[in-house]
Amino acid sequence: MKLRLILLNALLLFVAMGFAQTSFTDSLSNAAIELTHQHVTYDPSYFPIPYPNGDVPANKGVCTDVIIRAYRKLGTDLQKEVHEDMVANFSAYPKNWSLTSTDKNIDHRRVPNLMTFFKRYGTELPLTQNPLDYKTGDIVCWNLGGTITHIGIVINKRSSNGKRPLIVHNIGAGQEMSDCLFSYKIIGHYRYK
Repeated sequence: MKLRLILLNALLLFVAMGFAQTSFTDSLSNAAIELTHQHVTYDPSYFPIPYPNGDVPANKGVCTDVIIRAYRKLGTDLQKEVHEDMVANFSAYPKNWSLTSTDKNIDHRRVPNLMTFFKRYGTELPLTQNPLDYKTGDIVCWNLGGTITHIGIVINKRSSNGKRPLIVHNIGAGQEMSDCLFSYKIIGHYRYK
């Protein structure tokens, strides 16, 4: 009887954990989709912003701001998380901008820094050409050519032929939902909860 009760409790815990995970990924997907309803002009300008929970003007942004805003809707402040990790582990982050110290206004808005953060604190996943490997809530990074990088969120909607998950991102036309998973060279694939 005791063993049956232990097994039942373990099963309930397993189901609850799976539900929480699904619930989080769907919530992240919904937060990203909600962002597509806001008019945002692509603007890569440097903005001084408050800390923590700072954001560029609501009608401005780039691809990283989609990620930052979606996570913020779920209570995660990537500005704070990235900044604190960069302060403690500056040498672990890319030196693409010739900086000698952190900058809480912009560090979290740079794709290579987010890739480093997600690799350190999330789950780094394989880079494949199989659409089934890309799950709702996953973060995908691309190289658009040269040193130009891009980032987006996999959402719970599919392409018109049903074969690929859609992505919410901002590649120049504002925060949008599109079928672009395999349109560019994938250089990063992460899960971060």
